[in-house]
Amino acid sequence: MSAPRGRILALDVGEKRIGVALSDESHTVASAYATLHATPFAVFVQKLTKIMTLEYVDEIVVGLPLSLNGNEGPQAARIRGFITALTPLVTQPITTFDERYTSAEADRIMMEAGLRPEQRKAKIDEVAASIILQDVLNARRIQRTV
Repeated sequence: MSAPRGRILALDVGEKRIGVALSDESHTVASAYATLHATPFAVFVQKLTKIMTLEYVDEIVVGLPLSLNGNEGPQAARIRGFITALTPLVTQPITTFDERYTSAEADRIMMEAGLRPEQRKAKIDEVAASIILQDVLNARRIQRTV
């Protein structure tokens, strides 16, 4: 029996809140985990580091907001700055993944589940992070079978 793999953690980075999602050990299923305050950055990093230690995280995926034509705009530049600030503070590798439409998809899913607007607002970032992560897991599974 092989040792369990570390989990993958995904971040949906907003200006005020950052959604966190985690994969299972088999890298099959993504689950919404938490919503953290984006500022102060040092407090965010402290909480993120605690999560990564508790949950045995060995990779971080950050959603990168691309424009409709696939180019990087001002929001993507802000996320690149976030990654630049985070990289020296963690030991896990950080990758990015296209997050177009994830917040809209997260809102639709929660609306269909019957959550009230205030409930959706509190959870949208972590649900968006779980959608990003599930997309990553699915894409990697397809790559392995090709």
